Amino acid sequence: MPPSQPGGLDGLLEFVRDTRGFDFTGYKRSSIQRRVSKRMGEVGVERYEDYIDYLQLHAEEFAQLFNTLLINVTSFLRDPQTWEYLAEEVLPDLLAARPPDSPLRVWSAGCASGEEAYTVAMVLARVLGDDAYRERVKIYATDVDEEALDYARLGAYMPRQVEDVPAEALERFFERTDQRYVFRKDLRRNVIFGRNDLVQDAPISRIDLLVCRNTLMYFTAETQSQILRRFHFALDNDGVLLLGKSEMLITHAELFTPIDLKRRVFRKVVKPSARERMRVLAADPGNGASQSVAESLREGAFDVSDTAQIVLDCDGVLMIASSAARRMFALASSDLGRPVQDLELSFRPLELRGHLDSVARNHRPVDVRAVRLGSADQERILDVHIVPILSDGVFLGTSISYVDVTESHKLQDELQSSKHELEQAYEELQSTVEELETTNEELQSANEELETMNEELQSSNEELQTMNEELRHRALELNNLDAFLETILTTIGLAVAVLDREQRVQIWNSEARDLWGLTAEEVQDQHILSLDFGLPLDSLRSKLREVLSDSGRRTETIVQATNRRGRSFQCRVTLLPLGRNGNRTGAIMMMEPVEEP
Repeated sequence: MPPSQPGGLDGLLEFVRDTRGFDFTGYKRSSIQRRVSKRMGEVGVERYEDYIDYLQLHAEEFAQLFNTLLINVTSFLRDPQTWEYLAEEVLPDLLAARPPDSPLRVWSAGCASGEEAYTVAMVLARVLGDDAYRERVKIYATDVDEEALDYARLGAYMPRQVEDVPAEALERFFERTDQRYVFRKDLRRNVIFGRNDLVQDAPISRIDLLVCRNTLMYFTAETQSQILRRFHFALDNDGVLLLGKSEMLITHAELFTPIDLKRRVFRKVVKPSARERMRVLAADPGNGASQSVAESLREGAFDVSDTAQIVLDCDGVLMIASSAARRMFALASSDLGRPVQDLELSFRPLELRGHLDSVARNHRPVDVRAVRLGSADQERILDVHIVPILSDGVFLGTSISYVDVTESHKLQDELQSSKHELEQAYEELQSTVEELETTNEELQSANEELETMNEELQSSNEELQTMNEELRHRALELNNLDAFLETILTTIGLAVAVLDREQRVQIWNSEARDLWGLTAEEVQDQHILSLDFGLPLDSLRSKLREVLSDSGRRTETIVQATNRRGRSFQCRVTLLPLGRNGNRTGAIMMMEPVEEP
């Protein structure tokens, strides 16, 4: 049963992060809690706080905890059809888009014990050839687990770890030693192993092929998004991303587009930068014409403009008014030359005096938006632009433009209304999409959980296989040792019995069997004094006790005995203490017939 304190797990993860630099807060909480609980049960603590105390007292426990949290389950050529597709379809297109001698940079993220990184190496060597591979390829294999990286750098694997490698590839890419298969050294030089935390460390840049299979599923959705943004930055513009079979990227279409969704092969989506361009047009109105003609042209152009515009001199006297301005404000010819404060337009539709003072003082334009003019049924909306007229920095007057934006405001209101209706429809659609995405994420999460549990079971199975191999190896050694010892005991030509400190028989050689008629199976673990054979054991009781004492020494005696055929004979019994440095662990009893004179 997992520990019940919900806040305690966060405290434990923060303690691990602060003391050892491993940040597991972005991993899926259910998986982390299950694995931590498993480890806590193995060391016999129930509360997270007690486990923190245990870690502080036993520094070696950190390694066991990390081995439990970081499930380094991987294999060579996992999902063979994916690697075939990569070799036959993806890599040829990727190589064709590059110069023949350009370097090829590959990142194997979450490489664990190295099988996947060496799989990439085998595929590239097969596609490029060994010489081109050695000259062009760099494979950066990274993981957060230093112990796994040390194992991966050796490139040496047990026979059961290379079972999925075809015989042809095994012969081409591996060298066989006594007990392991070692990846070829000349190809291994192109694989660079290093520590990289996908959550905290900066990504490797300018990558052509990024392989990260069955790693993202251990992280939360938020952390997955963060890692995928880093992958997007790491990849070259036409770079390829290869993920595991449980990782879809359905909600990250703005970063990657699928090449083959079934095999989880994606291409980076390039985001072009926006550029702004500006143009300046200049014209010479004079072009050789007289000053009067130029002035007439300017006044005519000013007057025919659809925009209502007036010009004031530096003293605020009305100098010019376009025909549109005269109609809008009912200006007569007699109003020209009058101070603007004497005219109604000085305060209607906008109070101008404060703005005119600001423009004259700061020499900066002023814009006033959405000024209303007229009654409700004939209301017009104007944008007023008040601009200073300068010549060599000297203030000459002010230009005031009244731009009619009534229609645009109506269109804006209609647009706003349509936008509001559209937003409502979009929100409803978004709600439906979110429900579908939630359902999909729940299904994907369940799939990832099942995949994680499968990985954990596979990891446990591999551990049991390793333990089984070790026990089988030890059993073989013990059998060999027993055979060797039996050979020695048989060669010396004496009946030998080896007793433990409680006088129970541990070894009974073939000479003893032939002499007394009892087999080793019959006497094994039996008290020597409880056995019924032709040796008078009562007379040896005190000598045995003496030999088994810490100060006991070799002793020898001759007794009258009866062999297995009932024949009486004199038997020399030699007792030797067994042990070292005064610590008695048993005794050796050697028995042989004495030749009668």
